[in-house]
Amino acid sequence: MNTPNIAKADIINAFNFRHATKEFDATKTISDADMQFILETAHLSPSSFGFEPWHFIVVQDKELRELLKSVSWGAPLKLDTASHFVLGLSMKAPMVKHDSEYIEMMMKDVKKMPEDVVEMYSKFYREFQERDFDLDTDKKLFDWSSKQTYIALGNMMTAAALTGIDSCPIEGFHQEKAETLLNEKFGVDTTKYGLSFMLALGYRKADPAKAKIRRNFDDIVTWL
Repeated sequence: MNTPNIAKADIINAFNFRHATKEFDATKTISDADMQFILETAHLSPSSFGFEPWHFIVVQDKELRELLKSVSWGAPLKLDTASHFVLGLSMKAPMVKHDSEYIEMMMKDVKKMPEDVVEMYSKFYREFQERDFDLDTDKKLFDWSSKQTYIALGNMMTAAALTGIDSCPIEGFHQEKAETLLNEKFGVDTTKYGLSFMLALGYRKADPAKAKIRRNFDDIVTWL
């Protein structure tokens, strides 16, 4: 494994290049290789305890995209013009609770932990949920999963920007109606997964009308 040596100026340029693209050039398509690269950055993203409480659905079917319009007020134009459209799903309580089958599978089958380590890790994870973060309701557990999934979202958008690909994260949807649709038409088990975000990817139709605006740097950083 080589130590990364990407020029800092190139990284900052990518962050300045990235903006929430409202309309994409529908004539341009992200290559399979580039899309696989973006998804791989989600795959390699960090998560609390390394439990990867996420799943990503790439919606390319036009009829399914059309169905999504009825439950996502912030997405119709993007659904029509984006090259690729991703649904970011996060695991619900039955999947991520400390004593779930999924968590046990992750420790034993994916991470290949020996039994004594599984026992120790399980204790830490239970204490984290019950004591440290007070994750005592289904809603809190889903929100915790979503925090992890948003790390992958950020990495996908950054990876896209670094390669000249545009993106737009979307929370403009009715969560309950969207999950009902996902269950009925997309084959998603919504007892296990909930919708955290949508992500449109493609190439901008036009440059943004104004430069990126942020608060002053010193207003957001404190050194002690």
